[in-house]
Amino acid sequence: MPLNQFARDVKEGLSSSPKRLSSKYFYDARGDKLFQQIMHLDEYYLSRAELEIFQTHKEALLAIMDHGAPFRLVELGAGDGLKTKVLLKHFLEQGVDFSYAPVDISPDVLEHLQSNLLKEIPHLKIEPLAGDYFRVLADLKFKNHTHSVAFFLGSNIGNFLSDTAINFLSSIHDNLQQGDYLMIGFDLKKDPKRILNAYNDAAGVTRAFNMNLLDRINRELDANFDTSMFDHNPIYDPMTGQCRSYLISKQPLEVHVGALNETFSFREWEPIFMEVSKKYDLEEIEELAVKTGFRLVQNFFDQEHLFCDSVWEVI
Repeated sequence: MPLNQFARDVKEGLSSSPKRLSSKYFYDARGDKLFQQIMHLDEYYLSRAELEIFQTHKEALLAIMDHGAPFRLVELGAGDGLKTKVLLKHFLEQGVDFSYAPVDISPDVLEHLQSNLLKEIPHLKIEPLAGDYFRVLADLKFKNHTHSVAFFLGSNIGNFLSDTAINFLSSIHDNLQQGDYLMIGFDLKKDPKRILNAYNDAAGVTRAFNMNLLDRINRELDANFDTSMFDHNPIYDPMTGQCRSYLISKQPLEVHVGALNETFSFREWEPIFMEVSKKYDLEEIEELAVKTGFRLVQNFFDQEHLFCDSVWEVI
């Protein structure tokens, strides 16, 4: 029986040196619930800061995005839409002619989001689009000439290493039209202790979120990971701005993955690289915009300047 993509990626990651697992697989049903808990932790300032930006600057954001003509608001990776709802409601209250196109690889996620949004905002014109970000953007560009505003929020860009971030944003640029906008969320460099605490909360929810990926491999790929034999270890490097998360084996281990019919050996204190979350300063944000074909229009901040939503224009 052919291996699915999850199995192939696990095989590749655990066969690599150093070992790694892709953070995109954090989000199964239990992972989704754990991440919802993370967003409400005292230590996890990111979601609160970005929500504050939307609440505080919704008029200024509308002034940039609304040119008096209909436009489409395309959100790449919409999630639960909690923050975006602030803008959707405000835009409708102001009589703006727009439609909302949340994009996600999962049709189920989009169906749930559409149902919830229409209960709260019944007059919203919503067009969920399931699929790869770039394919969806390319289709929209090909099929019509409606002005588009793309959102990529929540500091998701921080999960890419430098070259990958440049390639990703360049691809977004190439699938938008001149004059379109991209609003992108950046977690800003700050006190290293505060950053590290956001990924190493006292209640251990982030640890459980990382460990759940091992549990998922056990459930879906017939593996025998013992999560008690692993430590969760995030580190932050203020030089690079990268916060990296690892799971580290506390003793020599043999882990069998039945779906792969393979056994993987772990040395004592050997790490599995799980995730990177890069933090940016303002110079890096503008440099990234220029490198990927955009003009930085305006940066918006929460009151503490913990987070930045940066609006770029396609040139």
